[in-house]
Amino acid sequence: MNPSSAQRHQHILQRLQEQKHVDVLDLCEELNVSAVTIRKDLKLLEDKELLFRTHGGAALENPYIKDRPVNEKELLYVEEKAGIAAAAAALLKAQEAVIMASGTTIVALARALPPHLPLTVITAALNVGLELVNHPEIEVLQLGGYLRHSSSSVTGPQAEQVLADISCQKLFLGVDGIDLDFGLTTTNSGEAHLNQAMLRAAQEVVVLADSSKFGKRGFSRICGLEQVHRIITDRGISTQDAKALKERGIKLTIV
Repeated sequence: MNPSSAQRHQHILQRLQEQKHVDVLDLCEELNVSAVTIRKDLKLLEDKELLFRTHGGAALENPYIKDRPVNEKELLYVEEKAGIAAAAAALLKAQEAVIMASGTTIVALARALPPHLPLTVITAALNVGLELVNHPEIEVLQLGGYLRHSSSSVTGPQAEQVLADISCQKLFLGVDGIDLDFGLTTTNSGEAHLNQAMLRAAQEVVVLADSSKFGKRGFSRICGLEQVHRIITDRGISTQDAKALKERGIKLTIV
């Protein structure tokens, strides 16, 4: 016998509590009902403000991100970002040239660098440059351009032109959202464009993102997940997301 609407709603909400987001096709299979029925259920639950509908499913939290000041972001997921930063710092080797993009997790990485590790760091973020100014073994190439007050980082053609003439080992990239279908996103189109130039300049792309970023979308797409080599995140990532990333050949580090 097919489950009642109340039973379906309970199942959907329980899955959301476990996984943070659900897929229409998965729910159809689990509940043995049509996609039309599931979409009606999701619409009703959204009207009751119990979830947010997304492309092909639903999320427990609003998947669309608004830009927030960097000093506000710094107060969120502090312990998780510190753990992610430590794991990222452990990947670095002496004499490497690396790009550190922008964002509070990238600032945490700058703070986590060993004091006497010789590196060349290219960065768009003023706060990253300031963290590294006291590291005598680190050469810093500070990109210039239009300053974004909300992130303390720059965007624009000046920075992109410098990156066009650079090749380096790693890019450490912070993002506002990771969607398994849509890819990596940020809230600012200029930042997304600069991140794309960084991708072209790096041999390996390492994404630093706490687990709250999964299932979220910013305004501007940076790239698809096929361009990512490794993601470092925390234990809050769902089993479903972790499995999906590994199946795509992405190295996953969970701290």
